[in-house]
Formats: sequence, structure tokens, C-alpha cells
Amino acid sequence: MKTALTAFVLAVSVAALGYEAAISYFARSRTLTISAPDRQNYIVVDPDIWKSSRNELADIRIYDGQSQVPYALIKQSGGSSNQETPAKILNLGTVGGHTEFDLDVSGIKEYERVRLEIDAKNFINGTQVQGRAMPNDRAGSNLGSNTLYDFTNEGLGSNFTLKFPTSSFPYLHVRLSTGILPKQIKHAFVSTFSETKAAWTFAGECKPADGRPKETVFECALLENVPLERIAFEVPASTVNFNRAVIVSDESGNELDRGSVSRVRLNRAGQSVVSQDLMIDLYTQAARRLKVAIQNGDDKPLPIESVRPLSFERRIYFDPSGKTNLQLYYGDPKLGPPAYDYAKFFQQSPNPAIAQLGEPEANPQFTGRPDDRPWSERHQTVLWAAMIAAVALLGALALRGIKGSAVAGQ
Repeated sequence: MKTALTAFVLAVSVAALGYEAAISYFARSRTLTISAPDRQNYIVVDPDIWKSSRNELADIRIYDGQSQVPYALIKQSGGSSNQETPAKILNLGTVGGHTEFDLDVSGIKEYERVRLEIDAKNFINGTQVQGRAMPNDRAGSNLGSNTLYDFTNEGLGSNFTLKFPTSSFPYLHVRLSTGILPKQIKHAFVSTFSETKAAWTFAGECKPADGRPKETVFECALLENVPLERIAFEVPASTVNFNRAVIVSDESGNELDRGSVSRVRLNRAGQSVVSQDLMIDLYTQAARRLKVAIQNGDDKPLPIESVRPLSFERRIYFDPSGKTNLQLYYGDPKLGPPAYDYAKFFQQSPNPAIAQLGEPEANPQFTGRPDDRPWSERHQTVLWAAMIAAVALLGALALRGIKGSAVAGQ
């Protein structure tokens, strides 16, 4: 009995979740025109696809006639890798008033960054790096110079990382300018940094709005269902040396995220520092309107030229297999994601072609899915009428019984 019940529950679950795709179930349709049918193609998910599809884009299908064309949905988020390894500090001391030391990196095949832990604040220091074969070598290959700094008092951040071309020397020699003592050098970490570039698309529009004193406010209208994953600020290049907190909230005033925007361009004692961060990363897909408030404190408001809400570009990659015209369908709220080997083993071509996506239109074959709700949900009026009739009948029978009892008693 228990086994039969379990089988019944599983069958009901599969029936509820295993909706099949059919062209007549999709509300929207687009033509795909392919100019390079002999290689991998892709299209970019646009606002109409976001608006009319399920939030996770599960109901997108490509058809060649009545047959599905496998695809892979890829978020163009880019990425970076920076795995650090501790490096042993050797020969730490002072030469001519400069702190110098060697780093043993012989166990690391390739590297291009060194991060130092320095017990110091409010400084700027020019640093030179050489690659060497042995720790006692008098000279080596010049790997360039960097500027280390800490601007705690100004609230403008810090940089303790040395960057140079990818190298494989077993030892590095580091020479700091005056101002940092050997005892302030605590640890060193070496790493290889790799990065792939992200692709972005607009997620809405922001316009200036009135705000409270000491705030610069922008109100943003977001595209329907398009996820917000970054807010980018544009500030004139001539505006430098600032660090402002930014608060992002929804239309109800609930805080979604906070961060800061900054740009540093300083020159002290012949040492120059240039850095900037004009982006805030976050994630929301539910909000339709946002308020972005830049906190100016007692400083003059920044001359912000624009605030742009952005989303990672989503691309649909597919192999047209020689076809020059295909059809894209979406807009089936019950359809789950497809399961294609093409997506499981996807490899992006180094030169994919961009297919032309036609204008969005209503699917002329659309009928919608059959109503699979229980009979009681589909015919509630009939059900209520039957219940009322049953109650009335029971009431009439009860009243008749009461009258019959009264007559018998007389």
C-alpha cells in the first residue's frame, strides 16, 4: 500500500512539473536571420524577452520547423582569478636609507602581483621590483615601479599591491623609497591575476531628483524583469580626490545596498597616485524603481553627468547547422528549462557570429495551454451552486421533519 501511494505521489509530481514545449503554447515569437550558418551564432536577450519570459528565462526555445534547436544561455559576467600564495621574506634591511628585501618565490611557476602587509598609515611610497636568479645577486631584471599608498586621513583608500609583467624568476628584489622601515614590512603574498571582460546592457534609466540637504539624488526606472547588477557613475575627468558614500533604496525606502564612488589623483614628493572606482555592484530583479543617493557630507556636490543601471548581457549561443532562418519562441509561464547536451558541454567559439533578431510579435499560432486545474477550481460557480442547493435541500428536509413531529404530537 505504501509503495503504491509513493508511486502515485511521484506520478502526480511529474505531471505537475514535466510540462512539454509546444509552439502553440508560446505567447511571443521572433525570427532569427543567420548570415553565417556555418559556425556558432548568438543573440542577446533584449527587454521584450525579459518582460515576456519567466524570470530565469527558462521558457526560451529555438525551433527549426517543428524541431527544437539546442542552445546555451550564458551570462557574460566575465570574471577574475587571484589565488595568493605566501612568499618568504629574506634579507630584510636598510640600504642607504631605503628598505629592501628579497622574496623567495621559487615554488611558484608564474606570477604577476605581490601584495604586501605594511604596518603604516598615511604615506605614499615609490617601489621598484627586480627579478633575480639568486637572493644574493647584486642586480637583476627590472620589472618596473609601483606606488604604494595609504590615505586614511583623507578617506581616499590605500594600495599595497605591486603589479608587473608575468614573471617566473625564483626570487624578487623589492626596494622601497624612504619612509617605510623594515619592521613595518609584515608579510608578502604573490599571485597570478587573470580577468575576462564582462559585457553589459542597460537595465533602465536614471534622472536627477530632489533630495535631502547634503545629498545628490537620482531616481531610476528599471526595465521589467531585467536584473540590476551594477550602477555606473560618470563624473568629469577634471573632478578628482573624492570618496562619497552611496545609498541605494527601493521605492518604499528600503535600503537595498550601499557602497562608495571615488577618484584619487595625488602627487606628493614626486610620487603620483591615480585610482578610481565609479561603480557599485548589487543584485535585484524585483524592484521597478530605485533611489540612488550620493552622500556629500560638508563637501560641494559632485558634478555627476549620469547614473546608469546595468545588467550583465545574457547571450543565447546555438549552432544553426547550415540554416539561415530559425524561429525564437518565449512566453510560456509553466515551461521549465530545457536539458540540452549542447549546454552541458558548451564551448564558446573564438569568433561566434551575431544572428539578427527580428521584431517581437505575438505568436500567430498561440492557443495557450489546456486548463489543467482541478475540476473544482475550473467550475467554482457550479460547485457553489450545488453546495447552496444541497444546504437548501437539507434545510427543507429538516423543516419538513419538524412540522411532521409537531402534527404527530397533536
